[in-house]
Amino acid sequence: MFTQIYSIQTVEEALACVEAGADRVGVLVGVPGGKFPCAIHEDECRAIFEALKGKAVRVLISVADNEKDIIDQTERLRPDVLHLCANFTGDADFRRKLAERLPEVKLMEAVGIVDESAIEDARKKAEYADLLILDSVSKTVPGVGAAGITHDWSIDRRIVESVDIPVILAGGLGPDNVAEAIEAVHPAGVDSLTKTSVVENGVLVRKDIDKVREFCRIAKSLS
Repeated sequence: MFTQIYSIQTVEEALACVEAGADRVGVLVGVPGGKFPCAIHEDECRAIFEALKGKAVRVLISVADNEKDIIDQTERLRPDVLHLCANFTGDADFRRKLAERLPEVKLMEAVGIVDESAIEDARKKAEYADLLILDSVSKTVPGVGAAGITHDWSIDRRIVESVDIPVILAGGLGPDNVAEAIEAVHPAGVDSLTKTSVVENGVLVRKDIDKVREFCRIAKSLS
């Protein structure tokens, strides 16, 4: 069971999360203070990825809206995984173009779990993606994720059983419920953003490293 922690904003925070047990670290590149929480500039992301080289799987959360900008940005930052979750959905042609430019980068597609239609969406994305992340859908943040709430895990379990690629479970997971979620879904990995963060005035400001450590400890104890 691997652990994935989103969204990191500094090198110090990234290294602390890895020390606390995070196997994968996600960074969202965008407009700081904009509509996506914890967004940082490319230069800051590059520094984080450089510091994490050989220490954790580095995930670029892309919120660009076209394949050229996404692939160009991925080439500049050189993550291990590209996560599409917001303004662009890939397909087999996009996967081919990404592989031609960056064969070492894996593609992770987000599946928003609203109802059973997510099962077919997951099956289609699994035909070309390397990984899937199953997440809740926010009413305030565009795309899939950053909702801070759970969803129907029985749908996730059916997805895990119907695709042949690794599936990461996300959506309102923290130390308090990750064990229950793993038991219900049997994913390859689990992800946490909101419930391992410090929230001030409704804004995610930084990671709570103690909660990250407990989240990772519990998840890995169930591997």
